[in-house]
Amino acid sequence: MSHLDGRIVLHDHVVSGRVSFDSHIRDITPLSQAAERYILPGFIDGHVHGGGGADTMDGVAAIETLSRFHLRHGTTTILPTTITAPWPEVMDALRAVADVCDRGVQNGPRIHGAHLEGPFVSPHKLGAQPPFNIEPTADRVAEAIATGCVRVVTIAPELEHSATAMQTFAHAGIRVSLGHTTTDHAGAERAICLVCAAGGTVGATHLFNAMSPIEGRRPGPVTALMCSDVAYGEMIFDTHHVHPASFRLAERMMGNRLLFVTDAMRGTGEPDGPSQLGGQDVLIRDGVVRLPDGTLAGSVLTLDQALRNAVNAGMSLPKAARLVSTNAATYLGLHDRGAIAPDLLADFTVLDKRLQVIEVWVNGERRA
Repeated sequence: MSHLDGRIVLHDHVVSGRVSFDSHIRDITPLSQAAERYILPGFIDGHVHGGGGADTMDGVAAIETLSRFHLRHGTTTILPTTITAPWPEVMDALRAVADVCDRGVQNGPRIHGAHLEGPFVSPHKLGAQPPFNIEPTADRVAEAIATGCVRVVTIAPELEHSATAMQTFAHAGIRVSLGHTTTDHAGAERAICLVCAAGGTVGATHLFNAMSPIEGRRPGPVTALMCSDVAYGEMIFDTHHVHPASFRLAERMMGNRLLFVTDAMRGTGEPDGPSQLGGQDVLIRDGVVRLPDGTLAGSVLTLDQALRNAVNAGMSLPKAARLVSTNAATYLGLHDRGAIAPDLLADFTVLDKRLQVIEVWVNGERRA
């Protein structure tokens, strides 16, 4: 049996105590005093393209590299994410994720599966996605599902075949995330109802980004998603993609349905300068990634920095911990993690008093 002492971050408060665990949490014992460090549930990143010089689209070795990079920043469960590319390349990437899922990453985080972000996106809301968007035909949907590793799929609901595709993915237990879309408020509401009627779970891919904004007479998909009682929303909270005031609005509206992701690209953790995203040249400068035309192009965010950004925006540490862990676990149906409680997996991120990562534990083993 192993033990960690410190300030334990629970669902709605922080207590001094000791966590006892093997592969799972066995006991939580209050202490009158504890080390000045914070013990949080391991972070969960459901949308991450790369990091440490590696990209999901590069195959097995790259997926292992980016996973270990994000582990060092507190992420204990990760979903390597595709980008819009020629369909054979997307399928190669999914098969690589499936391979890594089967074998695991030695001294790395848990690989839950893939987020299929491209190519079922609108040609008019590509953002930084390369122009290889295609429609979600029945054959393509079946081929993606057959890999057995897709856990989340991004779909623009206005595309031809999207209604059937969303239903098929939902029936397969895959989360359907609305994103890179020109759909309006009514279109988003129809998509939410369609997915729910199929027994599925619906989300939003990087809420506010690559979708129409909120306007007085045109509420757009963001309003439909925030006002829904069931829709979840990813957010890239690097304070560049989303203003802190917009974050506070979304958090107030969505509560535990809001979750942080990084949308990190290969240059995350690398010095400022030129990099690549989906075969496109990008420039990293002062923590912001842009295409040559100035378009935001993914991020160099890590989840520990997202947590610090939330705290700096006035969020309590327990609420911030839910944004990087608990809420994603609920969204993804991972009921065995995402909180510190008896019988859950012993996945921990330990932070110092400045909220910097000092230890990371997966399955009761220290891995960073």
